[in-house]
Amino acid sequence: MNVLIRKTWSPYLAGAVAGLVLCLSVLIAGKYFGASTTYVRSAGLLEKVVASKHVAKSSYFMRTKLKVDWQMLFVVGVILGSFASAQMSRDFTAVAIPSMWKRRFGTNKAKRFLVAFLGGVIALFGARMAGG
Repeated sequence: MNVLIRKTWSPYLAGAVAGLVLCLSVLIAGKYFGASTTYVRSAGLLEKVVASKHVAKSSYFMRTKLKVDWQMLFVVGVILGSFASAQMSRDFTAVAIPSMWKRRFGTNKAKRFLVAFLGGVIALFGARMAGG
């Protein structure tokens, strides 16, 4: 239990644990973990609430069901697990501007938002191009 409340883990131990969890996921459920499809489906679910006619006409969503599945639960689990980990290690702090961002991009919210958004778009695009 002591290892669970440390502020940091050895990257070797964390990698080994992630690898074991992935192997168990494949053995038990026959699924690899992934999250990029979940973001697309979540956007589709949100868009369906706001503009359902557009989603109904989308060729992507006509072949992909909008559903809550194991991947969505995986993403929710990652979010809740990381929050629980930060709480257990007493390392949770809410900051408006992380110091690294402040040094690199200044205090301009629009600039930081734009850089973060573009970085997310590029990462998600790459993940989708790689098949998830």
